[in-house]
Amino acid sequence: MGLTAEELDIVRLSLKISFWSVVSSLPFAIATAYLLDRAEFRGKSLVDALVHLPLVLPPVVVGYALLLAFGKQGPAGAFLEEIFGITFSFRWTGAALAAAVMGFPLMVRAIRLSFESIDRGLEAAAKTLGAGPIWLFFSVTLPLALPGVLTGVLLSFARGLGEFGATITFVSNIPGETRTIPLAIYGYTQVPGGDLMALRLSVVAVLLSLVALMASEWSVRRARRRVRGHDAGG
Repeated sequence: MGLTAEELDIVRLSLKISFWSVVSSLPFAIATAYLLDRAEFRGKSLVDALVHLPLVLPPVVVGYALLLAFGKQGPAGAFLEEIFGITFSFRWTGAALAAAVMGFPLMVRAIRLSFESIDRGLEAAAKTLGAGPIWLFFSVTLPLALPGVLTGVLLSFARGLGEFGATITFVSNIPGETRTIPLAIYGYTQVPGGDLMALRLSVVAVLLSLVALMASEWSVRRARRRVRGHDAGG
């Protein structure tokens, strides 16, 4: 059941893509979650629905939309390539973008729930001590929301590892560039003698997902203990 060099490359590429999908989307997820929790504005329900739309849309629709927008002929894709030299279509960066979009709702939801559970009295106390909005957010609000942030990060990471439909539609299935674990499993099942390789990668996918979920639970428990300890000390 040992992995071949090709399979190890596939696993490394999948981890790389999932990692960068989370890193690139985390600041936007925190800002969006905070906005949806604390702000009241016209069209808030529509924004909330758009954020969660990838959860209910067929992934191929998301992938096609990304292709239209970020492909070489798309408005965003042409602009980014011409101005910054960033290419998404048929590149691992496009796979990371697809994973980020599909995992974004999970991240936002977990972080938003954490913001909602914060005791507003703690923030009010910090304000009376002279904390400005930015200092208040980074020194009080965000640390208290850490359990939700960790949950969102790990859920989005696990979702990225399992992303298939949007990825194959947007960036195809290119060995060494966009062939992640799900795409490789699909490819191996289509060729004679590929069942064993598909089985090995399936086992790896299950193990990685279990590790991510267990790490999420462990991180949340530890973060909650630290928050409670901080509250008790305060």
